[in-house]
Amino acid sequence: MNDDTIKLLRECNAGVKMGISSLDDVMDRVKDQSLKNLLEQSKDTHSRLGDDTHRLLERYRDNGKEPAAMAKLMARAKTMMKMDDKNCDRVAAEMVTDGCHMGIKSLYRYLHQYPAATQEVKKLTGDIIEAEEKLEKGLREYL
Repeated sequence: MNDDTIKLLRECNAGVKMGISSLDDVMDRVKDQSLKNLLEQSKDTHSRLGDDTHRLLERYRDNGKEPAAMAKLMARAKTMMKMDDKNCDRVAAEMVTDGCHMGIKSLYRYLHQYPAATQEVKKLTGDIIEAEEKLEKGLREYL
């Protein structure tokens, strides 16, 4: 175990938690069933990846990291302000796409910031990036 491994795992853990929280914020207001299914599938994937990060953190005897409270609060407030009944599906797709993009950028930055992390944790980070990219691509038809 090394410090880079723990730090990268913490960032992955916080990012996955933030992603799940954001999906929860929009999912109840989405009207299109196909979009809702896409978001639910992504939430399942993120939950599985979150479980993987949590297991690794437990192995290293670390508690992980929570998403920044202010970031969560701001994201939730933005969701509530922007989503209305008329455009809720498009707005949800836009907001989740923006979140995916931010997550992907952050995870790549952390991969470069913590180069001594284990290959196992780097692979998990890549799996999270892949899940974000897949969701981002799936949302394009709703923009």
